[in-house]
Amino acid sequence: MQMQRIVKELTKIKNNPPSGIWISPKEDDKYNILQAQIVGPEKTPYYQGMFNLEIHIPEKYPFAPPSIKFITKIYHPNIDDNGRICLDLIKMPPAGNWKPTIGLEGILIAIRMLLENPNPDDPLMGEIAQEYKHSYSEFFKRAQSLTHQYARN
Repeated sequence: MQMQRIVKELTKIKNNPPSGIWISPKEDDKYNILQAQIVGPEKTPYYQGMFNLEIHIPEKYPFAPPSIKFITKIYHPNIDDNGRICLDLIKMPPAGNWKPTIGLEGILIAIRMLLENPNPDDPLMGEIAQEYKHSYSEFFKRAQSLTHQYARN
């Protein structure tokens, strides 16, 4: 892990935070495990929710992607019950599109965008994806209900 790179990325995010995103080391002076929060975007069932994520930085970062998972329970076709995220940016090629230039800010923005625009055609949760595609109002109600239950401050 290149600690200088992590510190630089965290400083950049702290000085100019992307909308609805917060990140910090889980423990002071240790940069291998980070904690992040993403605010649920407007016009989504996640609106007004505060979602906690845990980020593990690998030794080979930035040449290998961090592993990220939701700690807060969320009802989403691309996020499973264990908080794992189906997002090609956090997978190594050829299965994914990770590049060292993406960085933590890019990943967190992409995850927040995934909350706005789920990808039901590449789901981790098949039943939720089908509900999203065929009964969006039911999906919205259920996702909103779980957001209120688990992601409130």
